[in-house]
Amino acid sequence: MIFIKVIYESFIQAFQQLAANKLRSFLSLTGISIGIICIISVLSAVDSLKDNISTSFEKLGNDVLYIDKMPWNEDPSQNWWKYQQRPEPTFEDLEAIKKKSKLSALASFAVYMPGRTVKFENSSVEGAYMAGISDDYGSIFNFEFAEGRYFTPFESAVGANRAIIGSVVAEKLFGTIDPIGKEIKIKGMDFQVVGVLQKEGNTLINIFQFDEAILVSYQTAKKLINVKSRYTWGATLNAKVKPGYSLDDLRGEITGILRSARKIRPKEQENFAINQLSMFTNMLAPIFSTMNVVGWFIGGFSIIVGMFSVANIMFVSVKERTSIIGIKKALGARQSIILLEFLIESIVLCLIGAFIGLVIVIAILKLATSAFHYSIYLSTGNIVFALILALVIGVLSGLVPAWQAARLDPVEAMRK
Repeated sequence: MIFIKVIYESFIQAFQQLAANKLRSFLSLTGISIGIICIISVLSAVDSLKDNISTSFEKLGNDVLYIDKMPWNEDPSQNWWKYQQRPEPTFEDLEAIKKKSKLSALASFAVYMPGRTVKFENSSVEGAYMAGISDDYGSIFNFEFAEGRYFTPFESAVGANRAIIGSVVAEKLFGTIDPIGKEIKIKGMDFQVVGVLQKEGNTLINIFQFDEAILVSYQTAKKLINVKSRYTWGATLNAKVKPGYSLDDLRGEITGILRSARKIRPKEQENFAINQLSMFTNMLAPIFSTMNVVGWFIGGFSIIVGMFSVANIMFVSVKERTSIIGIKKALGARQSIILLEFLIESIVLCLIGAFIGLVIVIAILKLATSAFHYSIYLSTGNIVFALILALVIGVLSGLVPAWQAARLDPVEAMRK
């Protein structure tokens, strides 16, 4: 009961100190609040970016290898001409992998086309992204359909005029009309819509903008462009590893298959690169680390200033209440009770500063989410971390003043 009473009185005294010395309290709490804002804002931004990237990886497949002309973990400008001379991935490469690979569960190919004008009755979309894709492409990229379906094997094999469209294209062309089964016109040819992809929204890593895409089968794409021309928008070749095997195992196998298929001699270097999405994580890790260091550096100075301000408040509080402390000790109050009383008061001051800082952080993150159209949030872990940090700051700030108050001689204190 005594302990509960001490805590309650310390809370009351802390609020009385804030109310009695508004300017001093404002300046002290500002340092704590700014420190919390700097540190928690940066931590929240980094956590949100990491989660967004992780979600993108899961959607695109973090167990998938991407065969391309150039590596993703290199600055393209350094060896641009060398990589430009390499051949694009081809459908023949896909066939070689499907025929010889024992470690890949799925393999797909896509050829990208220049933007086209797509029409439906009086509606049209200009410059829509287009791609000709193979059978396994939808499975590798985890396609989710708002309506309709993927191409059937027969439709893919014969090059039927069927199309899958993104949610943005569907909205612009059809509005509230059901797109499934409707005919759209591309390059003077009619294509029947068989599927509408689920809206994916904004993500940090997009291999292809599926919301604004029109997808046809690879055999159908041959009707629209010369798929082997260097004037296409490029091509991608993907392979998904079988469960129980690593990406490194699959990388080694595909390297051997493609070297054989492209007739590369033993001493010659590969004319292709095999990439994986984790390369982006490795590239972004130093940036995230730097952001954390900057946040801690700026926030650390503010917190140090806040600590000294809170300590100053506590020293002043001890001086103002010296006679009261003397009376309490004369009536039998122990040193531990006096020590606890001032420590709790210091902690309360810091927790109030942290609470104000967290409220401001929430407002900042909401504004950032609206501005950048990405979800930037304050996690429960960061809230708990902020409160623990405030608790530690409160203990460090109030320890010396509280110890000074606890060691006062009751007679000398009452005289003062």
